[in-house]
Amino acid sequence: MKISNFREALRHIPAIHVLIQDPSMEAFAALMGRNTVLTSLRRGTEQLKASILSDPEYYRNHKIETSEDLFDHLMDLVLSLLEKQRLFALQPVINATGVVLHTNLGRAPLSQETLKQVMEVSTGYSNLEYDLDFGKRGSRYDHMEELLCRLTGAEAAMVVNNNAGAVFLCLNTFAKDKEVIVSRGEQVEIGGSFRVPEIIKESGCILKEVGTTNKTKCSDYEEAITENTSILLKVHTSNYKIIGFTSSVSLAEISIPEDRADILCMEDLGSGCLTDLSLFDLPREKTPMDSLKEGADLVTFSGDKLLGGAQAGIILGKRSLVEKIKKNHLARILRCDKMTIAALHSVLQIYDASEDPVSQIPSLTMLCEKIEVLEAKAKRLRQRVEEAGIESAALELLDVEEEAGGGSLPGVVLQGKAVALVSQTISPDDLRNRLRRSLNPIVCRISEDRVLFHVRTIREEEFDIIATELKKCWEAKP
Repeated sequence: MKISNFREALRHIPAIHVLIQDPSMEAFAALMGRNTVLTSLRRGTEQLKASILSDPEYYRNHKIETSEDLFDHLMDLVLSLLEKQRLFALQPVINATGVVLHTNLGRAPLSQETLKQVMEVSTGYSNLEYDLDFGKRGSRYDHMEELLCRLTGAEAAMVVNNNAGAVFLCLNTFAKDKEVIVSRGEQVEIGGSFRVPEIIKESGCILKEVGTTNKTKCSDYEEAITENTSILLKVHTSNYKIIGFTSSVSLAEISIPEDRADILCMEDLGSGCLTDLSLFDLPREKTPMDSLKEGADLVTFSGDKLLGGAQAGIILGKRSLVEKIKKNHLARILRCDKMTIAALHSVLQIYDASEDPVSQIPSLTMLCEKIEVLEAKAKRLRQRVEEAGIESAALELLDVEEEAGGGSLPGVVLQGKAVALVSQTISPDDLRNRLRRSLNPIVCRISEDRVLFHVRTIREEEFDIIATELKKCWEAKP
């Protein structure tokens, strides 16, 4: 039956009991269950109704001329929903944004060698908390302590499941109901509303602010010390930078009264870097080794930022302090699982054994990539997309500015290369949405009506996928 207006389109949307009898739906019902298929049918029908109501020309734009066309269009929507339900909720994504440590996309990618070690540990049993030498219960903290101490020079170390947890645990262990002194210029907020003042409050400590937003002096800390002071906390501003009329002090510069040797100096480094990035024309980031040399009693940092490993919070410090933290009952709540330990241990082994860890840790390789390498890579991606035979699309290479992301290297602009695509038939927003919703999701950027694919964060083996998904976008119904 012919459809001549949007009201007729709405009226001819088939009922659910009719749709479920379609052979393709019966096949999916046998594979995934009838209730799953019914849910997708209802969602698809609701989406179609909403699209037609919001755009009376929807049926014309999608070449829906008859009730049969409408049925086929609805079935395509439902099949797409069902295909996505067959996938795991957590899917691999191609990061074409140029942001290396993209928090929303999982931060640091891991190497194949690291994944191999994770698989070996996670597909069977392991000595997670078992001492193979003595045949008795062991500690999950032991697996990385020696390695971390060797790499950083710390007396002791432990790992929890994220850096916010590491900061919380240290504060709760040593400063509950006591004062923690922090500069006003270091009361940072990291993504997801992680605010240092809130962490201090929730850990049971009393926040004592000193200095101003742009200037904090040694005397500000020294004059704020009272009988109830427990920790002097320094927080590395790893996701922003204050410039201009500013000053700050290191832990080494702060003078603690001789009769208050019980006051601890703690530094939260945030991104936590174990290599000298200045060797690759990037600013040198403060390292855990620097903090320890300045006299920090405790140092915390993330495992999945500039370190390039799995999500974790790493605590370094004096042995007596770390042992006390391990005994805090909250440590059990924040402990890592075997897969995190395996992944992080593998990455730390690279630092320990390799003379060139940057070339073996994917996120560091991306961060330090030379512009000539990126240009050659962009040319290869452009060639592969051209070979896919996409009509009415122009491709060009662009110079672009990128960032590290993940609350790391604030203010640092990375010079990169991107393949820009301009289409005469698909709008930039529509193309970006189609790529993001494809079975192989691609997250890209739009600039000046062009869809950009930043090659810094695209793996070579992903070029074929990008070309294939772009081809599908052109062949799909509008």
